Amino acid sequence: MSTYKVIVSTGRQMVAETVNSIYLTLMNSKNQTSKKTLVNKSFFSPFETEISFDIQVKKDLGNIVQVKLEKQKHLINSPWFCKHITVQTPSGDCCEFPCYRWLVDENEVMIREGTARLPQDDTKKQRKIELESRQKIVRWKECSLGFPMRIDGKMNELPKEVQFDIEKESAFKRNFGKVIEDLVLDKIDGFFESWKDIGDYKKILEHYNIKNTLLVNVIQDWNKDYMFGYQFLNGCNPVMIRKCTKLPDKFPVTHEMVEGCLKRGLTLQEELQAGNIYIADYEILKGVPASSSQRYLTAPICLLYKNNLNQIVPIAIQLSQTPGQISPIFLPSDNEYDWMLAKMWVKSSDFIVHQLVTHLLKTHLLAEVFEIAMYRQLSAVHPVYKLLIPHVRFTIAINAEAREKLISEDGVFSKISSICVDGMEKLIQNGMKTLTYKSLCFPEDIKARGMEDVPNYYYRDDGMRIWEEINCFVSAVVKIYYVSDKTVQQDVEIQEFVKDVACFGMNNSDSFPKSLESREQLVEYLTVVIFTASAQHAAVNFGQFDWYGWIPNSPSTMRKPPPQKKGQVDMKYIMDSLPDRGCSSEVLGTVWALSQTQENELFLGMYPEMYFTEQPVKEAINTFSKKLDEVTNIIKSRNEELTLSYFYLSPDKIPNSVAI
Repeated sequence: MSTYKVIVSTGRQMVAETVNSIYLTLMNSKNQTSKKTLVNKSFFSPFETEISFDIQVKKDLGNIVQVKLEKQKHLINSPWFCKHITVQTPSGDCCEFPCYRWLVDENEVMIREGTARLPQDDTKKQRKIELESRQKIVRWKECSLGFPMRIDGKMNELPKEVQFDIEKESAFKRNFGKVIEDLVLDKIDGFFESWKDIGDYKKILEHYNIKNTLLVNVIQDWNKDYMFGYQFLNGCNPVMIRKCTKLPDKFPVTHEMVEGCLKRGLTLQEELQAGNIYIADYEILKGVPASSSQRYLTAPICLLYKNNLNQIVPIAIQLSQTPGQISPIFLPSDNEYDWMLAKMWVKSSDFIVHQLVTHLLKTHLLAEVFEIAMYRQLSAVHPVYKLLIPHVRFTIAINAEAREKLISEDGVFSKISSICVDGMEKLIQNGMKTLTYKSLCFPEDIKARGMEDVPNYYYRDDGMRIWEEINCFVSAVVKIYYVSDKTVQQDVEIQEFVKDVACFGMNNSDSFPKSLESREQLVEYLTVVIFTASAQHAAVNFGQFDWYGWIPNSPSTMRKPPPQKKGQVDMKYIMDSLPDRGCSSEVLGTVWALSQTQENELFLGMYPEMYFTEQPVKEAINTFSKKLDEVTNIIKSRNEELTLSYFYLSPDKIPNSVAI
């Protein structure tokens, strides 16, 4: 008799154990099998993470290439999670079988030996069966006309692997439970009252610990021009600003208007030519309907100037896309209330574009497209599947929650902003027209906006470091499996993956590649996927409480129409324009919950679920982790010298995936 020693690792979740029978069968390359063996001889303890046992065979099967798991339910159907299986052969060789899958009903799972293989080097029939089975479960569904496509089916119908685990679900419910609890407390004490003074907004912050946070600085300096301008570089939406070398006709700012703001003794035209003028144009909001007659929306344009202190400050604001008598250009030299309100209007528009385009569309919805295509087109033994799976963790699940709770007709965003569901659809459709594959390549986007040399642009500096490290890591992995460009061209699964993204996920977009011809193109593509799901999402998500926690700094809605003349607004008009107490409380709770990371969060470079079994890839992962540690230290040292720290792109604060 020959003996195979088997170790089955289960999940650490409380629900990873099962009361159903689990059977395991070993299989070699000739489809010779061991006797079916019962894995769970007794009920598992919730904290048991490994089961060890021996399998006796009359004839040595040699190396094992597959393990079959079967679950048979009794009176109760109890799901079971298998993390990893190790098989030691009679000769002492060890075979690794990464699984990370749930057995839910009376089903069987075939787990292949963990060595990553390209389809041209593998059994085509086996991979075809695997992918056809997955494609029946993971299906595309049109969301709204012009949107990226989404997953088809309700969450409880989807594979358990894409759903929240119990820890994530508990954390999510706990954070949003706190929001509801705080809203109830506020309702007791005059929930629907209007604020009387700007300082009153501090009252809703009493439920939150803001000591030693960036929010303290925001509360102090929010109305200063340097703070307003700084947020275009390093706030929640650092992608709207671009260098301006020629003023658009729709924004007729003259030298005489801004002469007092220009500190170098140059004319406006000379400052434009010198590269000291920047613009933020919210044309994307043009024609987007507001939610009601009591809430207002506009599409402003803001001109910004790099002064002698290397600060970016606003020098002109127009609150529409059409110049004229009823759309004056507001200036820092106007009275304080006109200028304050004009800046508030810009920040309110920025809030909406940030939430629905920069954040939702360009990270959440995109990451879901990549995830669906990955499940549909890449076998579990494909090296790119193994590379990407940590970076799509919980994305489908969080997007399902967002569709239900945040962007639905009666969702949070409809309640707190100036935009209804129809307006959201129109805005995202507008966003899709500007979304290109190249705009997702971080260096390309920085260059396209002319932002290569603006000082104190920490989003750019840290983003470039992260992009470079991800790119180097991906390149190292790609070179292990793809020996030439021809290898990429012959990989039918990777070609179908990018085709699925472009033709289905992005609605046959001409701006996304439908095939890849070289290793260099594959490296860039995978860098885009990982960067978007990790770094870009972190940059535009986790600063929300810092920058939106002080409501006057970025009002989620405006309750009065934009002024059509100068000199007609006072502080009362401004307070009547800003969100009332109920709306403010809901905004604050929401942005707080969205800024939280999970207690056991997996940050960039952390891969505890080891899908790869080959040593060269493990070494590449270790190198990646060490390089990211170096970047973390660089950012930490820089921040020690700054009054306003920028840490959203510090690797130790970047979750691996879009999961909140």
